[in-house]
Amino acid sequence: MDELEKKAYIFASIFSLANKLQVIGDKFDANITIKQWLFLVGVSKFPEPPIVSEVAHFVGYSRQNAKRLAETLEKRGYVNISKDKYDARALRIELTDKCREHFSGRYEKELDFLAKIFNDFDSELTEGFYRGLTKLVNNVEGMLNKPNNI
Repeated sequence: MDELEKKAYIFASIFSLANKLQVIGDKFDANITIKQWLFLVGVSKFPEPPIVSEVAHFVGYSRQNAKRLAETLEKRGYVNISKDKYDARALRIELTDKCREHFSGRYEKELDFLAKIFNDFDSELTEGFYRGLTKLVNNVEGMLNKPNNI
């Protein structure tokens, strides 16, 4: 396989892999879908309760999809949604104790899940894959930020 064929293979595999990861991720926890999990991870990465659009940008969802996810998660008791005290249009999202407890109880299971996904990856392969994926993410972000670049 030449370099162009490898790039095409990687490009196509990303889509297929994303779908397969979603399927196995959704089976991982009957209470939380993989998209909800990613959203909650996004919320947890901010030092203060973020607004919906911040989380949407962080995880790559539209604001509308992020708001829908937040509303679903609020109904299930995993987040609280409140209006920002300075901008009534902005909605802040905060993880609940129920959410923190749920995720603390599955830590070992998550480690096992990652170990299975990255089975037979040594540190050199992991580092190379990480560097390549980081570069790919940066290239895609650059294309998104400069639409004439597509």
